Amino acid sequence: MTAKAELKSLRISPRKVGVVLDLIRNKPVEEAVAILRHTPKAASEPIGKLLKSAMANAENNNNMILSECYVSECFVGAGTTLKRIRPVSKGRAYRILKRTSNITIEIAEKVEEK
Repeated sequence: MTAKAELKSLRISPRKVGVVLDLIRNKPVEEAVAILRHTPKAASEPIGKLLKSAMANAENNNNMILSECYVSECFVGAGTTLKRIRPVSKGRAYRILKRTSNITIEIAEKVEEK
């Protein structure tokens, strides 16, 4: 059984978000929350909120026990790109790409082998 949470159009580039997601992949949820709380990256705060949302979904919707849960899947994809113009010399314009991210976190319970 898994629980899932998604965040769309976060105004941080996917490359920067992926670095933080690599830290919590396949970790128990309590440890992942602690890692995100002490990571000095801009993406760690919204990812922490998203992880808490996935934990609430697991507990309330799927009746999962959080002490037995871990981050089974977490990935980031590119969202819509905001295109802006920067004026430069001789009347030219350079394009600025402001990238956004779509983040998905999935939580699963550990399966005990007998």
